[in-house]
Amino acid sequence: MPDTLPTSAFSLYDLHSHTTASDGLLTPAELVTRAVAMRVGVLAITDHDSVAGIAPARAAIQRAQLPLQLMTGVEISTLWEHHEIHIVGLGFDPQHPAMSALLAEQRQRRQARAVAIAGRLEKARLPGALAGAQALAGDGAITRGHFARWLIAEGKAETMAQVFKQYLARGKTGYAPPQWCTIEQAIDAIHHSGGRAVLAHPGRYGLSGKWLKRLLTCFSDAGGEALEVAQCQQPPNERTQLAALAHTFDLAASQGSDFHMPCPWIELGRKLWLPKGVEAIWSRYPALQCAAPDAHGQRGDL
Repeated sequence: MPDTLPTSAFSLYDLHSHTTASDGLLTPAELVTRAVAMRVGVLAITDHDSVAGIAPARAAIQRAQLPLQLMTGVEISTLWEHHEIHIVGLGFDPQHPAMSALLAEQRQRRQARAVAIAGRLEKARLPGALAGAQALAGDGAITRGHFARWLIAEGKAETMAQVFKQYLARGKTGYAPPQWCTIEQAIDAIHHSGGRAVLAHPGRYGLSGKWLKRLLTCFSDAGGEALEVAQCQQPPNERTQLAALAHTFDLAASQGSDFHMPCPWIELGRKLWLPKGVEAIWSRYPALQCAAPDAHGQRGDL
């Protein structure tokens, strides 16, 4: 048994997940149904630069009377010191003008990047990439993940990791540098729309300890409130190290699976626990706490 805070207080929260509104493979309705099957009690859908999955997810919960609380969420792509950094917004008004304006700008940037990626692949004698990726994205936000899936379908690679390594990572044939908003702009939009800002998966940016502290300083100075400490798949000791950083920078702790699709190693709600010595984001900010179920077992939406 890991050295954790009480399981009953934390295991029900999964505050990082994706649907077909961005690069997830499950529809919003399928995702919330799976969350209940995995015994998640509070779920945040955090699609990339999109809130399009929230309304259909909420409708599916109400239609099926699911015992699940849906927290509004989004994962905003930002640029910091030539690194792509993701900021998760939680508990905000998805229709607030500040959030709507930022996400509209992000959609334009995302589409421009998709055109650039397709152009690079075209020059590498891989025509049809934009149409192929767009078909996979449907009405959702187009991402490099859609290009990766198209390349796999074309027989150019066998796995997502392989296709990124060969075609889509920095310096590779199909890589196009992003032009995202700044960390400050993302946090400003989250705050104006009534939400809290979380630095997503800090261990995935390939930063040294020194650079990670510089990032956390920038994030904290911009008003960021929390650090994603716990994920269902992490290197040994990373969770403890991130908890220490959360304490050092006086940040609340968040947790999320970053679920995109059913697979053996990442699952909704799996291995989501917070180490001792951190304050959970839903404890520090009571507005994010789970509402008590009513007589019908239903929970309020955030």
